[in-house]
Amino acid sequence: MTKEAPIRPDTALIEHLMRMGAGDLKKCMQCATCTSACKLSTDEYPFPRKQVLAAQWGLKDELLEDPSPWLCFYCGQCSKTCTRGAKPGEIMMALRRYLTSEYDWTGLSRFLYRSAVGEIGVLLLVALLVVGLFTVPASFGFRLLSQSGPAPLANVMLDKFAPKHVVHIADMLLAVLLGALLLVNAGRMFKRLTARHPIPARFYFRHAAGLLVQGVTQIRWKGCQDGDAMRNWIRHLALVTGYGTIFTLVVVFLPWFQVENSGFHWTAILGYYATAILLATTAWMLFDRITKRTEMHRFSHLSDWMFPVLLFLTAASGILVHILRRMDRPMPTYEMYMVHLAIAVPMLVVEVPFGKWAHLLYRPLAIFIAEAREDAKRCGV
Repeated sequence: MTKEAPIRPDTALIEHLMRMGAGDLKKCMQCATCTSACKLSTDEYPFPRKQVLAAQWGLKDELLEDPSPWLCFYCGQCSKTCTRGAKPGEIMMALRRYLTSEYDWTGLSRFLYRSAVGEIGVLLLVALLVVGLFTVPASFGFRLLSQSGPAPLANVMLDKFAPKHVVHIADMLLAVLLGALLLVNAGRMFKRLTARHPIPARFYFRHAAGLLVQGVTQIRWKGCQDGDAMRNWIRHLALVTGYGTIFTLVVVFLPWFQVENSGFHWTAILGYYATAILLATTAWMLFDRITKRTEMHRFSHLSDWMFPVLLFLTAASGILVHILRRMDRPMPTYEMYMVHLAIAVPMLVVEVPFGKWAHLLYRPLAIFIAEAREDAKRCGV
């Protein structure tokens, strides 16, 4: 007779989760009201009750092998109906922070989520490094104004201050680095979710298109029972289009997008669209968090604030660079350009691969795996 392997609870799991925002985890008495209230919960993936129980028992491996935390879009219906005030929606949010830190092989995500001072310090450090690239002579090929003569001070000559071929190479290298970090972490996530639930590859191929659709649209959000689900989904979709547009302009079309003088190029029209969308959607999100109008915004971790704040400031500083350049104001343009990068680069380097932004990859991947697994089950595999 085969002897079952003993369950080894992780006694530190509750402490980790509570430091990441699951402060009311111990209040849950497993009445299952939250799962009954959730429209996205299924027999195959019942949440949040099952995940709260696993967290209370310290079942770390159970959580790491379960895609359910990512199938939740935090409409807040579970927290509204909780008879104990355990805030299961926020517990699921904390679980996603914890899982993000577990997928990250560098350990930086865990440090950022557990230390507000540490997160702000890392962002400031990267910002100072960016400023240093403009102020330290011969740093990565940037030429100082004092080395370029008086001409850049008479009219805007942005290429003298930040040569776009150098910036373009730096942008592409940064995109490759961030993409590699995200893909490695996504690979670690895929391995954990499929290690004990292997299915034939054909089921993954069947749902490959769905992975792309979910990644771009997050359309599953529309299935939430909460009355604000459609509004939140539209806002999120608009944010993704704005972010995707500006990312493409900066990484792919920078030689045309970054105009060196006070002239105009047609790519600025796309920049106007992206900037307007980013400013409007991030301001809307921040307003909801400040007013705590909905359940999903009632409780906020620092990571919930940091990305929209940085994205808003990135868009605002970017449009100011454009306005100053069009006004042919040399020094204000150069200074604002440096400020713009000192905001944008830390956001990309820190928040994208290690912070909340990573859910744009992890959530579609979890949905993809869950759908492929359910498909295989229906087929008797």
